[in-house]
Amino acid sequence: MIRSLPRSKKYNVLFLVYIITFYLFLFAPLVVTCVLAFNNSDFPTLPWKGFSLDWFFSDTKQRLGLWHDSNSLQSIVVSIQTAFFVSIFSLLIGTMGAFLFERENFRFKQAFYFLALAPLVIPGVILGISLLLATNTIGVYMEETFGIDVGILRPSFWLVVIGQVSFISTFVLLVISARLKKFDNTLYEAALNLGANRFDTIRLIILPFLKPALIGAGAVAFLMSFENFNTTLFLVGSDTTLPINLYLQVRDGSTPIINAISFLLIVTTSIMAVVNLVLTKKERV
Repeated sequence: MIRSLPRSKKYNVLFLVYIITFYLFLFAPLVVTCVLAFNNSDFPTLPWKGFSLDWFFSDTKQRLGLWHDSNSLQSIVVSIQTAFFVSIFSLLIGTMGAFLFERENFRFKQAFYFLALAPLVIPGVILGISLLLATNTIGVYMEETFGIDVGILRPSFWLVVIGQVSFISTFVLLVISARLKKFDNTLYEAALNLGANRFDTIRLIILPFLKPALIGAGAVAFLMSFENFNTTLFLVGSDTTLPINLYLQVRDGSTPIINAISFLLIVTTSIMAVVNLVLTKKERV
């Protein structure tokens, strides 16, 4: 329908109902979770039994709050550490890949590009299992043949980092590539003509141009790593990440502490999204 044409009352009502239903579907579960984080109940569900901060600060055996639950706090720390390294490595690999595919020409470039995008269409479960089997096979071979025990090839913190980087770097590649397509190559050529070397040109001209994309891609990589479950489940060692810890708690019958954790994650993610939006807008101005 052309926007300049008048719309019927029925259309406007249906459109309003659709918009309300859409946003209720998106945000109602989040709102309920946030409310239940303050519910004075021993179960993480309705009905509402009054306001309480026990599931954040209580230190009793019956109600152990988040700030006194060492397992939950440790899993949060592990997730932050994992997300930090994954975002750094993904930015490095993804940015170099974007430069390779956008600024270089070589044989079978298109084939290699599609190969680089393959992790996007591979289910996380399959990716996790495949990486686990591959690293386990290599580890056994190294130990039996050379007597070398490579700990990084066993389920551990660094294997989780490797597994997540293998597909998160692909998202970074796409974001940086999209930004590189908009770069005016005459600026690069002019810098070279004026005596700058390639390294200085990249450092002083191209990277500042890519800064909004780098910030956005880094934030996306961090959040994707922090909430990843499917791939991490098969690669994690003794130090579990937060999504794995939440899964174990729900499976075993959890207390409302999972709502408290979810509330903090929702608030933190929202703040990060707003900050990222503000920073990227400032860089574009």
